[in-house]
Amino acid sequence: MQLEIMPRKKRLPAGRAPLLLLLCQLVRALDVPLDPKLLEDLVQPPTITQQSPKDYIIDPRENIVIQCEAKGKPPPSFSWTRNGTHFDIEKDPLVTMKPGSGTLMINIMSEGKAETYEGVYQCTARNERGAAISNNIVVRPSRSPLWTKEKLEPITLRNGQSLILPCRPPLGLPPPIIFWMDNSFQRLPQSERVSQGLNGDLYFSNVLPEDTREDYICYARFNHTQTIQQKQPISVKVISVDELNDTIAANLNDSEFYSAKSNRERPPTFLTPEGNASHKEELRGNVLSLECIAEGLPTPIIYWIKEDGTLPINRTFYKNFKKTLQIIQVSEADSGNYQCIAKNPLGAIYHTISVTVKAAPYWIMAPQNLVLSPGEDGRLICRANGNPKPRISWLSNGVPIEIAPDDPSRNIDGDTIIFSNVQERSSAVYQCNASNEYGYLLANAFVNVLAEPPRILTSANTLYQVIADRPALLDCAFFGSPLPTVEWFKGAKGSALREDIYVLHENGTLEIPVAQKDSTGTYTCVARNKLGMAKNEVHLEIKDATRIIKQPEYAVVQRGGTVSFECKVKHDHTLIPTITWLKDNGELPNDGRFTVDKDHLVVADVWDDDGGTYTCVANTTLDNVSASAVLSVVAPTPTPAPTYDVPNPPFDLELTDQLDKSVQLSWTPGNDNNSPITKFIIEYEDAMHEAGLWHHQTEVSGMQTTAHLKLSPYVNYSFRVMAVNSLGRSLPSEASEQYLTKAAEPDTNPTAVEGLGSEPDNLVITWKPLNGFESNGPGLQYKVSWRQKDGDDEWTSVVVANVSKYIVSGTPTFVPYLIKVQALNDVGFAPEPAVVMGHSGEDLPMVAPGNVRVNVVNSTLAEVHWDPVPLKSIRGHLQGYRIYYWKAQSSSKRNRRHLEKKILTFQGSKTHGMLPGLEPFSHYTLNVRVVNGKGEGPASPDRVFNTPEGVPSAPSSLKIVNPTPDSLTLEWDPPSRPNGILTEYTLKYQPINSTHELGPLVDLKIPANKTRWTLKNLNFSTRYKFYFYAQTAAGSGSQITEEAVTNVDEAMASRQVDIATQGWFIGLMCAVALLILILLIVCFIRRNKGGKYPVKEKEDAHADPEIQPMKEDDGTFGEYSDAEDHKPLKKGSRTPSDRTVKKEDSDDSLVDYGEGVNGQFNEDGSFIGQYSGKKEKEPAEGNESSEAPSPVNAMNSFV
Repeated sequence: MQLEIMPRKKRLPAGRAPLLLLLCQLVRALDVPLDPKLLEDLVQPPTITQQSPKDYIIDPRENIVIQCEAKGKPPPSFSWTRNGTHFDIEKDPLVTMKPGSGTLMINIMSEGKAETYEGVYQCTARNERGAAISNNIVVRPSRSPLWTKEKLEPITLRNGQSLILPCRPPLGLPPPIIFWMDNSFQRLPQSERVSQGLNGDLYFSNVLPEDTREDYICYARFNHTQTIQQKQPISVKVISVDELNDTIAANLNDSEFYSAKSNRERPPTFLTPEGNASHKEELRGNVLSLECIAEGLPTPIIYWIKEDGTLPINRTFYKNFKKTLQIIQVSEADSGNYQCIAKNPLGAIYHTISVTVKAAPYWIMAPQNLVLSPGEDGRLICRANGNPKPRISWLSNGVPIEIAPDDPSRNIDGDTIIFSNVQERSSAVYQCNASNEYGYLLANAFVNVLAEPPRILTSANTLYQVIADRPALLDCAFFGSPLPTVEWFKGAKGSALREDIYVLHENGTLEIPVAQKDSTGTYTCVARNKLGMAKNEVHLEIKDATRIIKQPEYAVVQRGGTVSFECKVKHDHTLIPTITWLKDNGELPNDGRFTVDKDHLVVADVWDDDGGTYTCVANTTLDNVSASAVLSVVAPTPTPAPTYDVPNPPFDLELTDQLDKSVQLSWTPGNDNNSPITKFIIEYEDAMHEAGLWHHQTEVSGMQTTAHLKLSPYVNYSFRVMAVNSLGRSLPSEASEQYLTKAAEPDTNPTAVEGLGSEPDNLVITWKPLNGFESNGPGLQYKVSWRQKDGDDEWTSVVVANVSKYIVSGTPTFVPYLIKVQALNDVGFAPEPAVVMGHSGEDLPMVAPGNVRVNVVNSTLAEVHWDPVPLKSIRGHLQGYRIYYWKAQSSSKRNRRHLEKKILTFQGSKTHGMLPGLEPFSHYTLNVRVVNGKGEGPASPDRVFNTPEGVPSAPSSLKIVNPTPDSLTLEWDPPSRPNGILTEYTLKYQPINSTHELGPLVDLKIPANKTRWTLKNLNFSTRYKFYFYAQTAAGSGSQITEEAVTNVDEAMASRQVDIATQGWFIGLMCAVALLILILLIVCFIRRNKGGKYPVKEKEDAHADPEIQPMKEDDGTFGEYSDAEDHKPLKKGSRTPSDRTVKKEDSDDSLVDYGEGVNGQFNEDGSFIGQYSGKKEKEPAEGNESSEAPSPVNAMNSFV
């Protein structure tokens, strides 16, 4: 049985079940340390936790460190093999093993050579429960050989010809990075015409005279040793036709002159690759790089297509001016023929590259650790894929399983080891090796057989506080082998809590779906297995929800007025709320006009900008609520024009007492326009650095007319003054005379100094430069200094011009640096600058998050946990973790479908997250990647999980066909979203009489495989209402309703029609009509004469108590006047939870079935209108049904 997080389901069944280590972070013992208290006496086989990479290239100038870390209980011992034989560390004085670890440290700095220790190493970690082994670690020293000496002749060619400058760098380990520069270490410019190929050569599609130079130099940078090798410079001279003819004229006869056609235009031809077709092979997951470089005049343009397919949109990139096509994360589906096209106005040429994608082994399902109880069964599964198909082999404790000690509980079946009736001696570490010609995978997975009594890991007497009417979750994390059963009790003598009120989750958590005040109390969790029992008490308190009982209200206020918003909050007396006011979902302006007290926000002197939405937010430690109101600001009513004005500008400005860093300014005030001047504002202009821009200098009292001003060096000052009174400020005065101060060294250094790398091997130092005012003198420059933070290196410094950036190349990836930038000018240096810390460039993370585990919370929600990656492997600023997940298979149909992957990103160092919106009863796959500022790291191994069943949706349709006098046939379509396996359908129906009263409800169960059902023995000419829904094991789904009418009995219909056509009946109706007409004429005549209407008086005096008139307010008949008692019965409405329909739930009225607003009534008040077939107000999900008009209904009112 595998160690895994239990999904959030109902309580576990009794009997044998998997052992569960229910720590919050624990999915499997592979990468997660157990609780220290558990580890004191809990044995565990070794697990390799850290090791050096398979292909380990070392720096021969540094000591060799080969990593091997492992955990286990008891702590494992370590041994090594080298080139397949035992490596005796004690015999080599240069080799030591790190205490408490298997990491080898080889001291070659004092003596010895790195080449001596080149080879294949493998580490074994062993304790009494088994042995785990590392990968084969191939150790090789890096090499950066010198360029072979060669004599390079100068190259002379005509304008327009093509040219290839070969680089042919020395073979290094790892291969070097190639780039072309000149003698000044400046990169040579590249374009569609001139570019560097993948092999390092420099290609010219056609040369121009400006290509002439003597310092084309190819450089090879060996990053591992931080060395750069240089090729001898190549000299290129491009001559025009005229120059060539001049040369020929001086040396040859006239017959050998060149014409202007020597550099004429020509169609493209390929410089690389050669021929019309070529082949390329690449490994799955690598970057596929295809290159085509052409020559021609004009310069050809390159295009790429894939024959019989399209280029993948999100993985295709063009480099080197589209001469290189790159496809990242290449897969077998990317195999095929790719065609590059070189085109210019004179023609086009094609080259086809046949691409084959092979694959080193990759995991389909890596083996997972097993923790079993004695007598239990389990299995290890190792599945991998590749091209060609990898071969699977097993080892036990590092020994091929064919020669390992026999274990009667173990049976090998290809890629699976099956364990039956394990015993404690069955504990071991198994290795699965999947290999083909392109590589191998090695995975360790242990089988640990334990017998442990229950232990509860949740802290005792934990207090949970929950808001009323919300769910409460009480934890009970437990451990035991065999798997304990868990029960919950409330109070000292309470009985076990039942699942009809509570939800008992497999991880031991007790859920109260809707916590009430009476849920407060002490709860006891009890865990039992055959070896013992453990219990723990927790406490639950239910708090009242926070409510806003007086909300802020919409307000309209005139500009300059005052407005107040009120927000009164009611809360639990044990919780202390904090009230926060927001404006347009942001903080209130930092303005004294806004004042907040306990329940009110007051805004005084309202401006137009104060209009918006104001929100009151009440927060407690458990909940928060908010309410909002809008403030509208309108213009005030017009008022008479003011009799006052701003002051007139000051005049007659004069500079006196002119010193190096100060001056005296005096002025004469202008007219104050009947409002006293309160202050003067002095501004200055720097005509040397920022002509036309005025800056604030200082303010003085309105009583002063002079000011002593402090000045900065090397500024050409002019001053102006403005007067201010209660109405505002005056216009500026005219500018004073100019005054230039002497230069001095800078007073300040640049600010906003930062060090961030733009590439993995550089450090970009930026700063905010000083402005001209701050330079204090001419010749402003900056001294940029840096050194590694954790090293002993001296500061490296460079002086640069007045710029804001400097790039340090050749740095290690993501290393902290100390940085400082100091300003200087022609006079001297600024004070010593502050030191800031930066980092060199980031690179993609190297390691995938480990120990990914999934806890399925419910049918639509899952929780994912993972272990953080080592900080050193991030190689950048950690930005978070990203989960890719997708639905790979439908559990109901078992057909595999690949859907678009969904992505969730969790910021920072979080090691868990929730996946919402999952589909019930589905098969999902996910992986996790770490993200830094450069991008994503490799993906973790895919984890799969299944969501449980949910309740189905309503059936897609329901219709009634083939009605007869005593039967109706129902046809339906299954739910569009079954969310599980349908178990049955439930059909409920009841008759509706002529007064719309509901008859008895009949409940019928129908098998899930049916889509048609006939109801028999029904009443003729009767309306029935049907309620229909599907069920899965998770419960009942939404219902669909429909109505239908059985057919009329023909004999009864004919009898009623015969009565309606009798002569005596027709005569009676005519007499009644004539009588009514005579009465109406008499009433009309009496009314015109102004007399009273005696018939009306008699009706008022002798009203027949059995005949009640219709009410004028609602137009309904007397006995149907109570609207509360007879609500319309709406199609599609839900029945109560007991699946019965009561009379009070009906929404239909007689008016709904009549032809007019009031319907039709006989003289005795009986209803004689016929059903009109009117549709109900709310549409049903299925087909509508209605009753056709029938004369029989009219006749039934007389029977």
